[in-house]
Amino acid sequence: MGRPIHFEIHVDNMERAKKFYGEVFDWKFEDWSDYAGMPYFGAVTGDESEMGINGALIKRSVPLTDKNQAVNGYACTMGVEDYDSTETTILENGGTIALPKHALPGMAWQGYYTDTEGNLFGIHQPDENAK
Repeated sequence: MGRPIHFEIHVDNMERAKKFYGEVFDWKFEDWSDYAGMPYFGAVTGDESEMGINGALIKRSVPLTDKNQAVNGYACTMGVEDYDSTETTILENGGTIALPKHALPGMAWQGYYTDTEGNLFGIHQPDENAK
């Protein structure tokens, strides 16, 4: 065992983060704050019959690290069907490019972005013709 089953994204502004992830990836949110004893919203990321995991948005409890520091934790990558349209939606909703779209030759298109809360995440579009 050791397969990831849940993730948490630390946020400063819960409503802004819910809007960002809801608009960009069509995630749905459930208020689990009473259960967690703090601002905590479960993130339903897709249909249970599809590969993937659900997670949550949690109120950030310590300051965010400086922008140019290495990642101190995990960077989540979301699978997408259309890289370019997803990037457009990310940028339209306040996200920024951290590492531009690049080919993983023979496998996929990959890139990294910063969300409205300063967190790094990736998007990945499978494409065996990527080069």
